[in-house]
Amino acid sequence: MIICHCQSITDRDIRAAVDWMRAADEDTLITPGKVYRALGKKADCGGCLPLFLDTMHQCDTFVIPMQRRDRRREESKEASDEGRRKGYRVP
Repeated sequence: MIICHCQSITDRDIRAAVDWMRAADEDTLITPGKVYRALGKKADCGGCLPLFLDTMHQCDTFVIPMQRRDRRREESKEASDEGRRKGYRVP
């Protein structure tokens, strides 16, 4: 099925790119931009992005490495106060 008409990208192309990136580096974070680059193309109008993301998420090898999941949770807890003192208030 064609996912992106502007760049002629199919669901098979996306799955193959995700599988290739995961095989090359198990810990990499796979993003739509990286998939486009792996296919040698660029996003044009962006209308395909929701379907593009759905196709990426359906891939068996599209998983966020556990180390990245834990780090993201820790960073969000630390950054929740945006580096301000506890008693800080906006006037």
